[in-house]
Amino acid sequence: MYKFFKHVLPVIIAVCIWTVCGHAQSQNRPLTSKEIVSLVYQLPQHPEKRDEIVEEIRTRGIGFPLTPGLRSLVATKSGNDALLRRTLEEAERRRTNPTASTLPSATEANELLARTSVATLAAAEAMPDFIVKQLIKRTAAYGNTNNWIPLDNLSIAVSYRANVGEEYKVLTVNGVPLGQEVKESRDYSKYVGPGASSSGVEYISALADIFKPDSRTTFKPVDTDLLQTRRTIVYEYEVKLPYSRLTLTANKTSSANVGSRGRMWIDRETNRVLRFEQIAIEIPSDFPITAASTLIDYDWVTIGENKFVLPIRSEVLITGVNKTQVVQSRNEIRFRGYQKFGAELKVIDEIDEKDFPPEPPPTPQP
Repeated sequence: MYKFFKHVLPVIIAVCIWTVCGHAQSQNRPLTSKEIVSLVYQLPQHPEKRDEIVEEIRTRGIGFPLTPGLRSLVATKSGNDALLRRTLEEAERRRTNPTASTLPSATEANELLARTSVATLAAAEAMPDFIVKQLIKRTAAYGNTNNWIPLDNLSIAVSYRANVGEEYKVLTVNGVPLGQEVKESRDYSKYVGPGASSSGVEYISALADIFKPDSRTTFKPVDTDLLQTRRTIVYEYEVKLPYSRLTLTANKTSSANVGSRGRMWIDRETNRVLRFEQIAIEIPSDFPITAASTLIDYDWVTIGENKFVLPIRSEVLITGVNKTQVVQSRNEIRFRGYQKFGAELKVIDEIDEKDFPPEPPPTPQP
């Protein structure tokens, strides 16, 4: 018996070392197209794996050209999930230009973050009074299927004044103007059907809150990306619950303060945030909303004779429990026609299908 173990044990150890090393190497090499297909085929049955797949793609990248066929497959299996689509496109850019994807030194990353903090806080304080139109496409899905069902298309006028804040007025629902009884208010949900309501100018204050010292935000540079032809550094951040200003409101009656985490894409030349991802964390276990996230794209817009960095598009995802039914809500928002406060917004339906591509056919459930 001793002789058997004496000869076999080194072989077992060698096999174990080879297995561990092989697994580590597989985690470091880029994903193959076969691996991507295998991952996304899990989504119809396990949509909760989306975040794991996104992290896998961000960590390992891809080692193959992203073809139209694969883009279509991913859209179909994921319910046209925007985050997964963007993550794949980012991985494709890193594959084709790996040199530009090299992370900067810690000193350079920290200096850029410090300059961006100053610029963002100053811009929030100097925001002009303006109006803008929000075009909102609202959809919903039941369970965690991501099989999105259209609810309605909204056109909303948003006014912002520093001494008043933001106010909303519903212009049209599915292209039909509403009556004279519609008034400007802080909450437009009473004028539209069931579905999530979301604000726009809060996207400015929410971003500024991340940089305020009392938020105690932690930052970590994790990636680079090309966004709107601009070279950016991608930072992960987290704000713990005791220091967070993020609030979720459910059923107009209950609210909860929650923490947040996410990513922000910072322009290396202008020191401004071009994309901001915010994911709610530390949500109370008994709260009706179980998950919430927002993704905002910013760009330079002209108001009067000056230019400001303001939202141009956004996506809001909320998962909640209605009695015993899990319901997902999605608002895709486009911001159009920034103007000085006091201008008149035309009451016409401007939903652009190029902005809101059609949903892929629902994935059959077994």
